[in-house]
This record gives sequence, structure tokens and C-alpha cells, in this order.
Amino acid sequence: MNTSPEQKLKDLSIELNEVSQPIASYVNCVRTGNLLYLSGKGPLKKDKTYVTGKVGKDLTIDEGNDAARLVAIDHIAVLKDELGDLTRVKRIVKAFGMVNCTSDFVDQAKVINGYSDLMFSVFGEKGRHARSAVSMHALPLNFAVEVEVIVEIED
Repeated sequence: MNTSPEQKLKDLSIELNEVSQPIASYVNCVRTGNLLYLSGKGPLKKDKTYVTGKVGKDLTIDEGNDAARLVAIDHIAVLKDELGDLTRVKRIVKAFGMVNCTSDFVDQAKVINGYSDLMFSVFGEKGRHARSAVSMHALPLNFAVEVEVIVEIED
């Protein structure tokens, strides 16, 4: 028996936030055909503040990983808002993860695993995706991480 993504969220004790609004001149999501392109999101906490700072200086790998997980939760909220039903997700296709880190930091993949691991936990095999995990000198509002994603959906 397959467990729905919504049930998996409940099993993981994850409550989706209200969809956060873009911080500049763009939209959260654009659909073309059966693909959704979700804009980059920062790690928004329940108190409506962001996890900020440089991984490797201000934050540990684990704290960066937790921040990436928060971005996944926010993206799932965008998907739920856009689709109404998360079972319409056919595949998480590609994630592009950016880590605000020191110039000598080399564990970007371990940080962005927080995002990827949650997508797999919620969507199962449909959540496995291609991915990039790169370092950035700076991110908007000093976000610790930012991730954008492409999602294939069922009609």
C-alpha cells in the first residue's frame, strides 16, 4: 500500500507553513506543460525569520543541512498550493542547491542532502532527483542556503 505524501508529512510531524511570498520581482512557481519550475527559496523558520550566515563560519554542516530541509518544506508547501494534491507530483526532476559558505568549504553536498533527503522521505522514489550543490559567495538576505527545483506533474 502506497502512503500519500500528505500522510508521510504527518508521519514525519511536518506541518506545512503558509506559502511564503517572493522577496523580489518574481513568482513562486511557473508551469509549462507538465513541468513546474519553483523559484529559489531560503530557509524560512516557523517564526518567519530565515536561517542566515555562512556555513563553515557561522553554521555547522548539520545546521546547514537543517536549513536545506526547511527549504524543502517550503517548496512542498508551494507544490501543495499549486496542485492541491501532492499525489500529482510525478517526479522531482532537478534541484539546484546553493550554499552560502566560506571559500574553503567543500561539503556543499552534505548540506543540500537536507533538501534531497526530505524530498525522498516525502515522495519516495518520485523524490529522487538530479542535483547540483554549489557554493556561493553570498545569497539574498544572507540566506544560509537557497534551492530551486523542477518538478514533473500528472495532469
